[in-house]
Amino acid sequence: MTTWLALGGIAAAADLGYGAPAATYAEPAKPTWIATLGLEGRMESEFVGGDTYTLRAAPIFGFRKAGTPEQFRAPRDGAGIALFETQQLKIGPNLKVRANRKESDSSALYGLGDVDWAVEVGGFVEYWWAPWMRTRAEVRQGFGGHHGVVADLSADAVVPITPALTLSGGPRISFATSKALEPYFGIDPWQSFWSGLPTYDAKGGLYSVGAGAQARYFWTPELATHVYVEYQRLMDSAADSPLVVYRGSPDQVTVGFGFTRAFTFQQFW
Repeated sequence: MTTWLALGGIAAAADLGYGAPAATYAEPAKPTWIATLGLEGRMESEFVGGDTYTLRAAPIFGFRKAGTPEQFRAPRDGAGIALFETQQLKIGPNLKVRANRKESDSSALYGLGDVDWAVEVGGFVEYWWAPWMRTRAEVRQGFGGHHGVVADLSADAVVPITPALTLSGGPRISFATSKALEPYFGIDPWQSFWSGLPTYDAKGGLYSVGAGAQARYFWTPELATHVYVEYQRLMDSAADSPLVVYRGSPDQVTVGFGFTRAFTFQQFW
């Protein structure tokens, strides 16, 4: 009887909060991230250097930590993540995918054969001279469809017209090595025989100059739409290719339109 009374007293004391509290451990909260997904339609030339146009679709993907503002992106920017970042300077890896070119895409390509998809991998440096002025440089090495090096330089004035609407635009210039240009603009003897175009060796150097402009509107903090136009004038060896001279045009225009949606999620790893 005494034993049962003692056990009952211990239980009652525990219920009333007496005795040593149980040890607790709370895991630190995992970071929250924002993924931006979207889809874009582009009216662009059927092949680089062509003068006929087609509509293509392209996915949009972005990734940033919650609480940080969505970064400005120009239409010709490659996909990149800043590994070093200050208020003005961003440096990180960069990637761009160049679509394949099929002989069946256009009658102008008859006899020139197919060019595989190309993946360009490299890095970027981005610098904001003022809250409304951004410059960016990208250098990438190609794999697959071409094995050359491509460098893109751009500048954009980024002007918020209202809290929801932002306009941007500025000049562009690109350089490429001969290995980056040859698959798209060169013509070897076999291709010359079947296509009827003269043989041609594409040389590296200045690839194109141009300009672009974009408008972006946020309907909600998560949902945005955009429209842009990019003009690219092929230069030097690319512009002198018989494919461009006889069956295309050095003036390349791309009109794009699309939407993005931001999703917030907690880190699960």
